[in-house]
Amino acid sequence: QVQLVESGGGLVQPGGTLRLSCTASGFTLNHYAIGWFRQAPGKEREGVSAISSFDGSTYYADSVKDRFAISRDDSQNTVYLHMSHLQPEDTAIYFCATGFGKDWRDLIATWYDHWGQGTQVTVSS
Repeated sequence: QVQLVESGGGLVQPGGTLRLSCTASGFTLNHYAIGWFRQAPGKEREGVSAISSFDGSTYYADSVKDRFAISRDDSQNTVYLHMSHLQPEDTAIYFCATGFGKDWRDLIATWYDHWGQGTQVTVSS
């Protein structure tokens, strides 16, 4: 059974850091592009970052560039999202998903399937 499980969310103060994990079971994660998305209450799902299975190239939304970093540990079958300088507007449920087709680099949810259940990130003092 193909499954993605996110973890590492929580409550953090503004300016703080968190590391989210996306762990796969039932398939080998490095065979797929992996993206991170987030969804805040009342807002549409937003693409945050993605990493290529081919050469490890990384992609970021402008809103998180220079603050977030995506990486993968193939030995753990896991992709990480390192988040720093967190702000209240980063509060959302964060999801990971496998990318397909040729447009996953655009961080559009249409080009992703096999979603995890999400992990809540709350940035508040």
